[in-house]
Amino acid sequence: MAHLGVGIGWRPEIADAVERLDGLDWVEVVAENICPGHLPDGLRRLRERGTRIVPHGVSLGLGGADRPDAEKLAALGERAVALGAPLVTEHIAFVRTSSPLLEAGHLLPVPRTRDALDVLCENVRIAQDALPVPLALENIAALFSWPGEEMTEGQFLTELVERTGVRLLVDVANLHTNRVNRGEDPAAVLDAIPLEALAYVHVAGGVERAGVWHDTHAHPVPPVVLDLLAELRSRVEPAGVLLERDDDFPPEAELAGELAAIRAAVAAGRPAPVRARALRPLPGPAPLPVPLPAPRAARAAGPQPVPGPEAVAGAGLGPVAEPVPAPGAAPVSGATPAAGAEPGFGPQAVAGPQAVARANPAGPEAVPGPEAVAAARAFGGVEGARTRVGLGQAALLSALVAGTPVPEGFDRARIRVQARALAAKRADVVAKVAPELPGILGGRDPYREAFLAYAKHRPMTAGYRRDALDFAEHLLIRDLPADPAARRRLTAWWRERAGARPPRRIVRWARALAGRAA
Repeated sequence: MAHLGVGIGWRPEIADAVERLDGLDWVEVVAENICPGHLPDGLRRLRERGTRIVPHGVSLGLGGADRPDAEKLAALGERAVALGAPLVTEHIAFVRTSSPLLEAGHLLPVPRTRDALDVLCENVRIAQDALPVPLALENIAALFSWPGEEMTEGQFLTELVERTGVRLLVDVANLHTNRVNRGEDPAAVLDAIPLEALAYVHVAGGVERAGVWHDTHAHPVPPVVLDLLAELRSRVEPAGVLLERDDDFPPEAELAGELAAIRAAVAAGRPAPVRARALRPLPGPAPLPVPLPAPRAARAAGPQPVPGPEAVAGAGLGPVAEPVPAPGAAPVSGATPAAGAEPGFGPQAVAGPQAVARANPAGPEAVPGPEAVAAARAFGGVEGARTRVGLGQAALLSALVAGTPVPEGFDRARIRVQARALAAKRADVVAKVAPELPGILGGRDPYREAFLAYAKHRPMTAGYRRDALDFAEHLLIRDLPADPAARRRLTAWWRERAGARPPRRIVRWARALAGRAA
């Protein structure tokens, strides 16, 4: 295992502070936020002085029912090569459905069932065969549980590792989140999973509100999470530990203090005995260029992957976490994005204005009913599992983002909490990728009110950048904002990024009438 040491998540807002932190061994960067040919100056300087950089993906959705998107896999591999990374990481989560086409904009838990595990394992094998470096997967934080689960977290992760050889990125903050929200014992999870497969560890802060722990990455790391880090250290010596901070960034001294607390927690744990099973060590920084690996014979167990772009299906998703273009990245207007990156605001990214008054793509008729679920059970093998998993995920995601009924067996109160959190995050991230919008609309509060009203009837289907354009078009069709000067500014903003003229007033009236009729 390559030794990483203690690191921090690189974000544009703290780029200068990260360069000055004493004793920093490595950094992790959200893969979707960078373009390999236009690395931010801060990242480039870190790379030149030998600091390891690991790309952390957020948009593959390997736990989803569809096969991984070939372009997204290629983009993730391209970033690993550009950064000389020893590995890439992603999440055990689903982020979208293809029927109906919906985007969560967030990492959602997969059901711990045999069907979901079969689908996840095949998706992981497809990803492993496409990536030029090893893959590690992170356990996620969740607000709710799926009904009818067949395995514990430990059993699910253990079988995933045994069937695919994938490494694990253990987030101890997420273990604490799931203790509060789902009643799961973090020590039992650590006892059950194969820690010899540990790639590295995440540590982050959060906050508890009304009995629900929110994994915000915007608060200091609490002592209970540091205790879990020491608990993990008592079982195994992690190759690396990383502090995640994504918002409400503290002064540099506080960041340094949190890193010192992490080092102390690691030092507090007793050395763990070497366990019998051992996985192949990770390589050092990959040379440039890196050839794609041949499929490993060890992956023969379980269903064989279906390689090749013609067999890969999926819909696009913008970065799920903090998808704000980093300083030094390729400009979003008039530039050609790297393969797999979310389209920018340039004219080439938008073929023309979308009709805002179209029918809700996730209306009640789009949610699978009992007949569809029963029919899906007739199919066997991984394809049958994909169908069954897809039906369940579509029903859940539609309830979360399109207001359809909550599927039977879920905690309705928790689903409401998750739905509100998704809408709030969506508004915040759109404001980050399109910071001009709150100013045009008169400030944060008027913007937020207008966006949440829009989002209530318009699920996201194509990522945050497209969402920002659709929101602006939605306002213009309704002759909003009311102030003519603000409306002219919004029109100019929309036209510059969409590369097309907004519809004429008579067309806007016709669309608005059609929308009310629908």
